[in-house]
Amino acid sequence: MDFQLLSGITHITNIAVGSNIHDLEYYEKAYGKGRWRKVKGIATVKPNEGNKIYIAEIHWYEADGIGKFDFKIKDYIEEVDK
Repeated sequence: MDFQLLSGITHITNIAVGSNIHDLEYYEKAYGKGRWRKVKGIATVKPNEGNKIYIAEIHWYEADGIGKFDFKIKDYIEEVDK
């Protein structure tokens, strides 16, 4: 993760579940079999490079009992004043 989460994640929505996940085989080999989901949500983030803070849409993969992996910023929604 090349950013810090500064808030909880809100507006959480599933993008894909199970066999609809393009990289499902990778996640099952790397982390184990489970009910894998690709998920998106909104959070306040601070990229590791720079001092600006943003509200951003983030994506990640998760499975119950296994955890959340591969967080990435998909889009910056707006810059937050400090």
